Amino acid sequence: MSLPLLVAIVALGIALSVAAVHFTGGSKTATLAGTDQALSRFAEDFPDEVAATVRLTADAGTAFLDLGRGRTGIVHSVGDCFLTRIVTSRDVTALTAGDADTVSFRLADFTWKGGRFRFASATDAQGLLKALEPRHSNSAGEAT
Repeated sequence: MSLPLLVAIVALGIALSVAAVHFTGGSKTATLAGTDQALSRFAEDFPDEVAATVRLTADAGTAFLDLGRGRTGIVHSVGDCFLTRIVTSRDVTALTAGDADTVSFRLADFTWKGGRFRFASATDAQGLLKALEPRHSNSAGEAT
């Protein structure tokens, strides 16, 4: 078999594989239809958790749920699926506020590092910042 023919067969095989993934939905990005969908998707993985507040990002790709006791639930789109997490301020390695409506954070979790999230309102962004900021307990008495 000649080299040009082999290259053509390999290129055609790769192109067909990419097309198959695209046309079967592999390149679609999931979005949340609203807070109800975020709550139901989170409840599939964590049925015993109850959220008090849901903050949806402006692109409807991520929802942050206030679970109480310093815990935040996350529903985040990855491809055409969603990942869910429960994080606390101890899981956050970096937290910054961008514009009034933007929050960026990094997690210690190696399976998902976090990201930059823009909200429709500055109130939601500030609520997430407050939920994820480090909690400083009065540990002076414990050290002595």
